[in-house]
This record gives sequence, structure tokens and C-alpha cells, in this order.
Amino acid sequence: MDTTACPPWYDGGRAAPRLAAMARLLIVHHTPSPGMQAMFEKVVEGASTDEIEGVEVVRRAALSATAADVLEADGYLLGTPANLGYMSGALKHFLDQIYYPCLDSTGGRPFGTYVHGNEGTEGALRAIRSITTGLGWQQVAEPVDLTGQPDATGLDACWELGATVAANLME
Repeated sequence: MDTTACPPWYDGGRAAPRLAAMARLLIVHHTPSPGMQAMFEKVVEGASTDEIEGVEVVRRAALSATAADVLEADGYLLGTPANLGYMSGALKHFLDQIYYPCLDSTGGRPFGTYVHGNEGTEGALRAIRSITTGLGWQQVAEPVDLTGQPDATGLDACWELGATVAANLME
């Protein structure tokens, strides 16, 4: 085939070499308060630090995240307030809707969790652990569990959580 009249980018029908795909970290969060917002921002900052290379950070509010988002990601961060000792309804809805569509395809993927409450957060952490265990996800960092107003130490822990989960996706 004569390609002299073709545009310079035309390769004669040969497939272009596939570019290496970046790993994708999906942060699913319900952020209804200033405390949760501060935690979310630190998690994103840690996951996006310059030391983390080759990882795309995708953020989705829990009520807009989908099974497709989960299937396209390589790791996860889940953030929720503890409402009456349980995870938020928004995060629970997210986990309910993705559970079966993602059950057979996402096992072994790394994840982390951050929870904020004014009182007990144990029920929220227990429920998230139960669901993620069922999905077969692998917890790669201790959950960040803050009560009361987030302080500098708690926010530093959020940064570390984001960086740790993202670092687990680096090749």
C-alpha cells in the first residue's frame, strides 16, 4: 500500500504500541462536615504527593460513585462520618450497589478507610471491614479513626493513609 499521500501520523494500518496505563486510586467519600472535608483534603494530598508516581487519583462522592468506577480502579480509599455509630447512608448505598457487580472482579485490591465521628466509630469501622472482607479487598493501612474536631496529628494520619494506599499501587 502506498502511504505517501497519507497523513504523517498514519502507520499503514499497524497498531500503535500500547502505552502503559497508570494505576488508578478511587477515593469514595461522604463529606458533609468541615471535619470530614479537612480529612478528605489531607487524604487526597497524601495520595497525590510528588513521591507517588504513576497513580491517577480519582475522587467520587459516595452517592455518585458507580460499579464502573470501582471496576476501573486498582485500589480504594473510603471516607465516611460515623452517624449514630454506623457508616453514612451514602457510603452504605455505594457499597450495596457495587457489591455484586464487583464481587468477582476486585478481590485482592488494596484499600484504606478514614472515619470521623463525634462519638463511637466502632460500628462504622466494623461494617466497612465486613463488607470489604466479603469483596476480598486487602486493607493495606490501619484505618484513620478520629473523634471530635480533627487535630494536626489526625490530619497527618489522613495524609499518611492517602500516601500509603497510593504507594501500594506504584509499580
